[in-house]
Amino acid sequence: MHRNALAFSLCSLILACAQALAAEGIPEPKNAAYPGTINLSVDATDIEHRLFRVQEKIPVRAGALVLLYPEWLPGNHAPRGPIDLLAGLQIKGGGKAIAWTRDAVNMYAFHVQVPAGVSALEVEFQFASPQATTQGRVTMTQEILGVQWEKMLLYPAGHYSSRIQFAPSLRLPKEWKYATALETQAQDSSGIRFGATSLETLVDSPLFAGKYFVRVALDEQPKGAVWLNVVGDSPSEVEIKPEQLAAHRKLVAEAVTLFGSRHFDHYEFLLAVSDNFGGIGLEHHRSSENGVDRGYFKAWDEQGAERSLLPHEMTHSWNGKYRRPADLWTPNYNVPMQNSLLWVYEGMTQYWGHVLSARSGLWSDDLARGALAGWAALLNESRPGRAWRNLQDTTNQPIISPRAPMSWMSWQRREDYYIEGLLIWLDADTKIRELSNDRRSLDDVAKAFFGVGDGSYVPNTYTFADVVKALNSVQPFDWSRFLRERLDSHGPGAPLDGLERSGWRLVFKEEPNAYTKKGLAAQKLVDFSYSLGFSVDKDAKLREVVWESPAFKAGLTTSMTLIAVNTVAYDKDGLRDAIKATKDGKQPIELLVKSDDHYRTVKIDYSGGLRYPHLERIEGKPDRLSAIFKPRT
Repeated sequence: MHRNALAFSLCSLILACAQALAAEGIPEPKNAAYPGTINLSVDATDIEHRLFRVQEKIPVRAGALVLLYPEWLPGNHAPRGPIDLLAGLQIKGGGKAIAWTRDAVNMYAFHVQVPAGVSALEVEFQFASPQATTQGRVTMTQEILGVQWEKMLLYPAGHYSSRIQFAPSLRLPKEWKYATALETQAQDSSGIRFGATSLETLVDSPLFAGKYFVRVALDEQPKGAVWLNVVGDSPSEVEIKPEQLAAHRKLVAEAVTLFGSRHFDHYEFLLAVSDNFGGIGLEHHRSSENGVDRGYFKAWDEQGAERSLLPHEMTHSWNGKYRRPADLWTPNYNVPMQNSLLWVYEGMTQYWGHVLSARSGLWSDDLARGALAGWAALLNESRPGRAWRNLQDTTNQPIISPRAPMSWMSWQRREDYYIEGLLIWLDADTKIRELSNDRRSLDDVAKAFFGVGDGSYVPNTYTFADVVKALNSVQPFDWSRFLRERLDSHGPGAPLDGLERSGWRLVFKEEPNAYTKKGLAAQKLVDFSYSLGFSVDKDAKLREVVWESPAFKAGLTTSMTLIAVNTVAYDKDGLRDAIKATKDGKQPIELLVKSDDHYRTVKIDYSGGLRYPHLERIEGKPDRLSAIFKPRT
């Protein structure tokens, strides 16, 4: 071996050994109580700089200690802890600075040598909320802030998160109001003090606060009250009309009826209506974080797509938080998660969120059918990537990459376990109904599987075998084969048997359905995915080009901006007219596009006119879809 190569190999070996030794210095979590309670103080008053200032007082003993910043975040199903937003870390003990060293392998671990005689560490740092969406999700504005405790603490390694006690406190801007699932112990001019709780419960209990705040009861049941807490960019964004409030109250009634239990002593919907505060939909056991654009209440009739968010997130209290996939349960937030059952965790939740949106009246049946048509069409016609990547593999996507734009999403595939999972559970629901002559349904599975242990907050894990057993307990069938065929197959085409078994089929028409029309307007998009094979944003930039579509074959990509259509300056109506004119097969479509500093003219070979997905009744088949959407309360 060449001397330089040998030296390099030896250096690499030494580095690898050093890294292994460093990693071995991080204690494995054990089911043992951490001695003492950690005081956590968060100052969230610096809204000008968008800084959360954190102080901790951690009881310790002399010797080696490892402090962890949470990496694997619940609901993210991935190592998304924003360690890059932690700044200014200082540690003191006995009034003196104590050095810390970041682990050479695990960037989320900090090694500290606690001197003799020091019984507590004083830890201080800042969590720097992004200033703009280009830096990440904005969690603090002039009107709204969100406290996700896991981003504002370090915790000692070597213990289950359920065995580490925290005493949290918070300072907010003057006169701001807040909501959280945590119990308020005291509140005065110095801030808010919450009751001591485990790290597990703390992380599962975020807080929304705002200058403009409304809190209304959705269900005042003594054991399991449900509240809607709304913060917004302005007073008008938090005004709720009686019929809107009635639909949200109906949602709670329908959800509790569906699952037949409450795994919470109270439940807090945290809803931010804002164009500035970062959008979010994140589940927790006794609450959920929900962020929607302005107009959720104010432009109720014009919007609609976002109203399935709260049904989805509340469903997670049963599916995902109480009943949890076994490989998604971890003893603390720095042990890797596995996502093999996300098609249940998220896919079934997507299904019930869809159904509850209809049953509650948050969606009309027309909107619910339109959403289903859109998802069925997307998977059936705009996901050629199913040919190489099955649904089961997409459950790894959160770990592979964040939800960032893709060059060829239709081919690469993203987290399709949501909407393809929905289609699988529609398939299962209608199969149960068919086999039982409509005497039983997936509702019975939901109550039997998620309704157990009423009042319990302790996670109850499940496996693939448990899911199969639950289905068989309601309707005997080869459910294992049924599910594996749909999870492991490569098509062609999406699993649409459940749709047809429900009495409806996917068809295409020249005009968008009501759901699609509202969604495109909210996103400021025009969509020609099922004709030319692309969508266009408000700045005339191509948003997505479908793999092997006419646009793809003509050489179009998402790096391009539309300049002209058939020699006329681009506008959306002109492009629509040009596509309509292709139906006679005589009028070609010629586009002038710009990519970087280059212009080119492309001709698209297409003659099918405008195409948008709709559902159409199948004559002679029972209308099971309407039966699924029918309210139960």
